[in-house]
Amino acid sequence: MLTTPNKHPTRLARHLALSMALAGALAAMGCSSPPTNAQVGTGVGAVVGGAAGNVIFGGPVGTIGGAAAGALIGHEVGKNQPRR
Repeated sequence: MLTTPNKHPTRLARHLALSMALAGALAAMGCSSPPTNAQVGTGVGAVVGGAAGNVIFGGPVGTIGGAAAGALIGHEVGKNQPRR
C-alpha cells in the first residue's frame, strides 16, 4: 500500500481502496435479480419527493421529509402495478 515515511496510508491509497470496494459492490449487485415494481417505485418516489420537498420547504428537513413521503407513495403505487 502507498505510505508516507511515517507508515500512514496516503490519501491516494485510501481513495483507491474505496474505489475498488465500490466497484466490487457494483459488480456484485449486477448478479442480483431485477428490481420489483415496488422497489422501482420506492426509488423514483424518494428522488422526486426529495426534490419536491427541497423546492417547497427548503433545507434538509424538507428534503428528507419529501423523500420519505415520496418513497412511501412510490412503493404503494409500484406494488399495485402489474409486472411487465
